[in-house]
Parts: sequence; C-alpha cells; structure tokens
Amino acid sequence: MEQHPQLSWPERGRLWLRLVIRLVLAVAAVLLFFLVGLPLLSLLFPFVLALIVAWCLNPAVKWLQHKLPLKRKAISLILIILVFAVIGGVLFGVGWVAVSQITSLFDNRQSLLDSLMNGLDTLWATVGGWLDEVGKIIPLPPELLSSGEGLLELLGRWFQSLDLSGWLTRLMNHAPDLVSGVSGFVVALIVFVMASYFITGEYPRYRSQVTDKMPTEVRDFTRSARNICVAAFGGYLKSQFLMSLVVFLILTVGFMIMGNSYGLLIAFGLAVLDFIPIVGSGTVMVPWAVIDLILGHYSSAIGLMVIWGIIALFRQVAGPKVLGDQTGLSPILSLLGIYVGMKAGGVLGMIFGPLILLVIINLGKLGIFRPAMDDVRLAAADTMAILRAGRKPPKEDETGPDSPAEP
Repeated sequence: MEQHPQLSWPERGRLWLRLVIRLVLAVAAVLLFFLVGLPLLSLLFPFVLALIVAWCLNPAVKWLQHKLPLKRKAISLILIILVFAVIGGVLFGVGWVAVSQITSLFDNRQSLLDSLMNGLDTLWATVGGWLDEVGKIIPLPPELLSSGEGLLELLGRWFQSLDLSGWLTRLMNHAPDLVSGVSGFVVALIVFVMASYFITGEYPRYRSQVTDKMPTEVRDFTRSARNICVAAFGGYLKSQFLMSLVVFLILTVGFMIMGNSYGLLIAFGLAVLDFIPIVGSGTVMVPWAVIDLILGHYSSAIGLMVIWGIIALFRQVAGPKVLGDQTGLSPILSLLGIYVGMKAGGVLGMIFGPLILLVIINLGKLGIFRPAMDDVRLAAADTMAILRAGRKPPKEDETGPDSPAEP
C-alpha cells in the first residue's frame, strides 16, 4: 500500500484549521436550525404550507391556462376553492362520524368496560385450563400461573380506574385554553387559504425573483438539492400516504361489514399504525384475532383475519408499484434510519429518519461533502505517516547479518 508522506508544518496547520472551521460551521448550522430554524418555521408555517400548495398546483394552473381563456389569478382562485371545498367536505363528514362514535363510546363506557372485564376473565380461564392440561404432561413453574393472574388483576384494576368522567371534567376546566387554541387555528387557517391563493396566482413571478438573483452555481446546486428532497420526501411520503389511505378505506369497509360500532375510530388508529415503518396494522389485528379465537368469537376472528389478509395482499401487490423504490436505501440503512430516528424523535423520527438519511446520502453524491472528506482522509494519512516515522526500525550494519566475519 502506498504510504503518504508527512505534511510540512504550514500545510498541517492549514489542514487542521480547515477541519476546525468546518466542524464549527457544522455545529453552528445544527444549533441555528434548532434554535432559529424550527421556531421560525413554526411562526411562518401557514406561509410555508401555502408555498407547498402553490408548488403542487402550479402544473395544473399552467395546463388550464393553455386550455381556458382565463387569467392565472382566476384559475388559481377556482382551483383553490375546489381543492379546499373537497378537503373540507371530506374532513367534515369524517369528523361528524368520529364525533358520533366518540359520543357513543362515552355513553356506553360502563357496559364496554364490563364486557372487557368479562372477556379478560374468560380469556384467562381458557388459557389457565390449557396450562393445567400442559402441566399434567410437562411440569410448569407455579410462578407462571401466579404471574399471569397478577398481570390480569393489574390490568383489570387499571381498566376500572379509568375515570372518563374525570377526563371530561378536566377537559371542561381547560375549555378557555381550547377556545383560544381553536380561534388561533381559525386565524391560521384563514391566513393559509389567502396565502395559498396569492402565492399560486403569482408563483412564476415570485420564483423568477428568487432564482434570477442567485449565482449560476448556487442555482444549479439548489435545483439538484430540491430534486433530491422532492424525490425523497415528496415521492415516498405521498406514496406512503396513499397506501395508508387505501388501508384506512379497507379497514373502514371491513369493520362496517362486521357491524363494529366504532369502526371508523379503530380504522383510523390502525391506519396510523400502518403508516409507521415496521409496526403496521397487523401488530394489533393478529393478536386481536387470536384473542377472539380463544374466546370463541369465531366470526369476529375470521373477519379480522380476512381484513388483514386483504391489507397484506394489497401491500404485496400494489406496494412495489406505488412506492416504486422511492427510498433506494438498503435494508440495513433503512433500519438504521428508523432506529436512530426513533431514538431522536419518537414516532415522527421513525417516519422521517430513513428519508433524512436518504437526503444526506444523495447530497453526498452531489459532492457537497467531498472537500471535507478529502481533508479528513488527508489528516488520517498524515497522522499515520507521523506514527510510522516514530517507530522506524534501527538501521543494520553495512556488512549485514550474512556477511562473513572479519578475522
């Protein structure tokens, strides 16, 4: 292997100065993002969201400009009204059903709690009978039965300690804060809608004002970075959202056919689980079906397994076509991104962790990290050269060990 020569002291000083400056700039960028970027994003969130809406609607507006004899602002207004009308109608309908089911759940809380406790007693009686039969063949430690009974008793006490009335009372005590939050949300929503119209109507002009003032190199790099972020976040999240939406519809229809009174709420919760990597709706539906099977609720167990089978089949068939290798990450890198994201940001970190890792890798392919990595390799090679120079073997005599000895 080729050995790198030592650097001179002026070269070594400039090298380590560059490394220190890059490290300080990286730390400053991270601190600036968390201390300034995130608060600023929270403050300007309606405008950022409006910019995303304008960017998404821009192709449709351009296409309609060629088809209709209308100005861009008029087309933008029509599209904004249609989009928000459709979204508002869907949210209103879903919210109405959700509120009805939540109200019914609160009214029937005691009967549901009694039914749940009876189900737990039946479940433990069935499992305990199986353990007794197994114990006749294979001796089981008595701690197993006692720990199971203790767990069941602890679970029952926890369910009985649930005070929904107390939750409602605490909710009523925070009513002024809720009203203030709702009013703030309404104001932010109005600002978001108006900003969406204004930015969509003037999107080409705003974009040209920004890009024309950029140097050519900065513009090219920004365009490449934008394409990478759009491919990662836009492509993957959009595809994943469509998959979860279809899963939500499958769950809702399935629970409606089964006659579940709270099908919409359960379907929404399972769809959220299905959006989270690794977790999925099967982590709840499969154990639920097994418990129903043990309790003798065969029709419910079969229904749950049929719904879960349809979801699994849909993900196997449509998943590759919808996702289409959006991430491009190897399984180990995806797992690394999920784990690090979970440790750093919880559930949201699990979702965005692999995407952020993908963006970093693709930015590295653009060469943004190449100067820093070259300096790191040069510093490592110089350090190894210094260490090798410090442990050189002593020089042998000119006669050599095999030379004949002098008389």
